[in-house]
Amino acid sequence: MHHVTFLDAATMGDVDLSPLAEFGQLETHATTSAEQTIARLRKTTIAITNKVLINAQVIENAPALKLICVAATGTNCVDLEVAKMAGIPVCNVAGYSTAGVTQHTLGLLINLATGMHRYVNESAKWADSAIFTRLDYPITDLAGKTLGIIGLGTIGKSVAKVAQGLGMNVIAFARDGAQAGDIPRLPREQFFAEADVITLHCPLTSGTEKIINRETLGMMKPRAFLINTGRGQLIDEHDLARALKTGTIAGAGLDVLTEEPPAPDHVLLDSGIPNLIITPHTAWASIESRSRLLDGVIQNIGSFLAGTPENVAN
Repeated sequence: MHHVTFLDAATMGDVDLSPLAEFGQLETHATTSAEQTIARLRKTTIAITNKVLINAQVIENAPALKLICVAATGTNCVDLEVAKMAGIPVCNVAGYSTAGVTQHTLGLLINLATGMHRYVNESAKWADSAIFTRLDYPITDLAGKTLGIIGLGTIGKSVAKVAQGLGMNVIAFARDGAQAGDIPRLPREQFFAEADVITLHCPLTSGTEKIINRETLGMMKPRAFLINTGRGQLIDEHDLARALKTGTIAGAGLDVLTEEPPAPDHVLLDSGIPNLIITPHTAWASIESRSRLLDGVIQNIGSFLAGTPENVAN
């Protein structure tokens, strides 16, 4: 009988996890600290994690472990090479949150373009306007503006389709200048200079880490917005804080940070930073997305047990 351990089941919210019990003894933990991980996986054969780190030390101390399922698309929480050397497949789930992340991306953008988040939070000032209309913050149409996408995968293409439905022009970032269907891929300088909005949907690699930095922010238009629902490490957060404070760009909407949860003194939690929206990594978390995610984990376990593992990241 297999021993299935979900290390951070709280990430699934109210989704019913009981179907996992069909694979054997099910052990769920709302959260698991780094100090608890080894003990909780000592007898585990199938481990499930969303954010809990499974590194070399953990794998070396989990002699029964046969499969690691990442309840997410990104697998940076697992040491893939060590798992591979140990003969342990690491399986992820892709595509489950495309609709939700697309929705969240456009939600952040619409708030920035309309100032909605700022006006709503200042209801005490509404009475100051005799005509019940305030124009304290810029309101701009997205129609006719140019959306620049870094990472034209499944989510990037979904965002592009919705943005085009709003009347936006869409461009994509590329080093080689190649085309992606009807979406032009532009070289670095031209891409950053032309975009009115830049949204990040690329994987975190050595080539994309801190792709948003002082130099690239300086290439952007002063009225441009930045959206990140990808990975926090795609942005140099100190450079972004400086760019927002100095008006280098007009605003930013983030669903991810380099450090999660952020420390109280995190540079982007400075109350003096204007026009910054931060949500707590919730773009993926619709009830529909979480249900599809569980279905994907179940499928990955079933395929592994059938001898035909799918979605193996290592």
